[in-house]
Amino acid sequence: MMTERTNIEVVEAIYAALAAKDITAIFELLDESFVLDQDARLPYGGHYEGHDGFATFGLALTSTIDSVVTTEAMYEADDDVVQFGFTRGTIVATGAPFDVAEVHRWKIRDGKAVKAHFQIDTAKMLAALEAPAPS
Repeated sequence: MMTERTNIEVVEAIYAALAAKDITAIFELLDESFVLDQDARLPYGGHYEGHDGFATFGLALTSTIDSVVTTEAMYEADDDVVQFGFTRGTIVATGAPFDVAEVHRWKIRDGKAVKAHFQIDTAKMLAALEAPAPS
């Protein structure tokens, strides 16, 4: 008998699949109707729908920043899974470093993510995007 994952375990599995760059596992964890929103002021921000939308987001993100997300806390609140941590890395075009706080809110239904809202310290990330290359 297979036990169903808790909502937090689903989100943990998503982060593990993202870290491993396991596209098959990512899409197995995202519902086909998945919706992602992030501040449109960011080069990779905006509104994305479905697996194709998530792939478009991922390509925009990875062509802009090379980052690792760390989790400082993860908990359920208001029927969502909330993940708080930091995105740390470098800007692809310049190599400028960044260390930016982030909060991701995930909506899980029947063992799959149906919605996510990614919030970061946008002003700090925009400043890193505009920073010159380190000397």
